[in-house]
Amino acid sequence: MEETIAGTEAVQIPQQRGESLLDTAVRYAEERHWDVFPGTWLEAVDGVQRCSCGHASCPAPGAHPARPDWATQATGSATVARRMWQKQPTASILLPTGRTFDALSVPESAGFLALARMERMELTLGPVTLAPDRRMHFFVLPGACVKVADLVRKLGWSLSSLDLVPLGEGGYVAAPPTRFGSRGAVQWACRPTPANRWLPDVEELISPLAYACGRDR
Repeated sequence: MEETIAGTEAVQIPQQRGESLLDTAVRYAEERHWDVFPGTWLEAVDGVQRCSCGHASCPAPGAHPARPDWATQATGSATVARRMWQKQPTASILLPTGRTFDALSVPESAGFLALARMERMELTLGPVTLAPDRRMHFFVLPGACVKVADLVRKLGWSLSSLDLVPLGEGGYVAAPPTRFGSRGAVQWACRPTPANRWLPDVEELISPLAYACGRDR
């Protein structure tokens, strides 16, 4: 998996190379014990990369669930994951939230500001993704969704005033190296390592994230 991103320009982010989506999905299940499920994929139509869902104006081409019952399809078994991606090797890798982790979604600009602040505070981070839709997702322990609004209120903000979206049960995030159409691939802003296998609680990250989102308004 990639090194942590330094700087704020996505063009400088190294991409995963030489590893198939199948191998990566299996590794997420096997090494991180994350549930995974295959999403849509990209198809070349008249020389243009289109989403397999068939919608020309798809907002996340090749990077969203392919079926309504995706939650029942998600698996933490490396064997089952291998079997699913063997059926569709180019399917995106999606991770359901609300199981082994929740995620806090913020704009890219706020995310990098928060990362710099967290580094100064010497906070221990979990994995963080950066997607081509310019959103960053901070992985935290499950249960964050029910706590965020109250935690933000205690900091002097209302959740509705900040572009900070908690993702729990019923949500998902796209995992590297899933591609969003022609916009590029999901990357790690903070890669999974043995050191961050134990995720932080939302209470540990909410202050710098809320501050950064407030500055970013």
